[in-house]
Amino acid sequence: MNILFSLALLVHFSTHFHGHCITDSLQLGAQTKVAIPGLYMIGFVTRAFMLETSQPVPSFRAGLTVEAVEEKYVCSFDVFLGDFKVWSSSHFSRFFTSEICVIGLTKDGDLRLTGHNDQIGWRTATYGQGIKRLQLSKSGNLVLVDEYNIIKWQSFHFPTNVMLWGQRLDVGTKLTSHSTNSDSFYSFEIHREKLALYLNSGNLFKYSYWEFNPMKPKNISSIRLATNGLQLFDDENHKIAQIPTKRLKLLRFLAVENTTGNLGFYYYSTTTHKFETSFQALRNECDQPNFCKANEICTFSSKCSRLQIKGTQGNFCGSSRGDLKEVQNEMSVLRDENKKIVNATKESCAGSCVKDCECLGALFTSVNRECYLYGEIRGMKEVDDSVGEGMSFMVKVLDGEKKGKGLKKWELILIVVVDGIVIFVCLGGMGFYMLWKRKKEANNN
Repeated sequence: MNILFSLALLVHFSTHFHGHCITDSLQLGAQTKVAIPGLYMIGFVTRAFMLETSQPVPSFRAGLTVEAVEEKYVCSFDVFLGDFKVWSSSHFSRFFTSEICVIGLTKDGDLRLTGHNDQIGWRTATYGQGIKRLQLSKSGNLVLVDEYNIIKWQSFHFPTNVMLWGQRLDVGTKLTSHSTNSDSFYSFEIHREKLALYLNSGNLFKYSYWEFNPMKPKNISSIRLATNGLQLFDDENHKIAQIPTKRLKLLRFLAVENTTGNLGFYYYSTTTHKFETSFQALRNECDQPNFCKANEICTFSSKCSRLQIKGTQGNFCGSSRGDLKEVQNEMSVLRDENKKIVNATKESCAGSCVKDCECLGALFTSVNRECYLYGEIRGMKEVDDSVGEGMSFMVKVLDGEKKGKGLKKWELILIVVVDGIVIFVCLGGMGFYMLWKRKKEANNN
């Protein structure tokens, strides 16, 4: 009976807010609740929209989402452009709850997401600041304003993996995208000298796999997504560069994809009624950092195969028998600026990796005389001679031939010493036995 009641409530909220919600603001005290099923149902998702903009389709909508994840239910407050999620309160931390999911704007101006027994899962912490209402702007920005329409809090200051049209991000900001089946995550970061995509794994490593450097020798202060591309501005707010779109379509947003780590610009197609890409930073699957697993290489046919190299791979910490083997026509799309050595030679690059206990491989570029060290062999792809010219990728191994030569010297010493002792003992024993036997026979006679 309780399950049927919960499902009835879910259907009621979903139908009501999908069909009749046209307001773009909520006053103090407004609250929306969604009941959560008592039993776990795989694939269960329901939404109750509270806010919606009045612009043509696709419009922005904001509301509650309850989703079945990892045998629990996640409660979140989200903003959608059409059916595409552009912002979520659970992007950095999921709120697991039971029985009920509630979003409300309290009388003192605090927007809260709560669950069972009023447990707080997310909040804006804007109480006591004179908040009067919650608004969803036509640009997709979720804002809390006071009676003078001064913004006290906005979702644009807490970006997820999406940047909307007209949105501006300052230097030092990053968009993050979390993979569902991996501990690593992707990030799009704004630096003073460049824009870059990174593969992150906590504090273990941070590899860049795509960069955009403006031609003009000026520092980046901010970026803005315009109709025809991504614009870069300096400290005087002058446009210094732009990443153009490939199609003459109105851009709606850019996003970092959570499975591939690719950066794409998206427009709405009136033909397919879906969002299509007009620009992608990574054009080839082999340029994706996680397209193949560790110690695999992406071939020209976009297939993953095991990295073929003679010897046993490893770091061999505490051992002096580690050596670097060069692999032909192969390189990694990853770069670690923290493990970068300038003015290096190929020999010094290899030596640095041998001495570094955590190093498993190294990339040397003769053009810039740069050396990059790697804590894991990942992002490997096959390249032709023109691309790989001047590049040498080396993998740390326990060389089988080197191992054999080293052992022969020890074997020779052991053979001389041990065999000499064995021969001496055997001959001495045989001589002693012959003398003892003759003496015994003489005594018997």
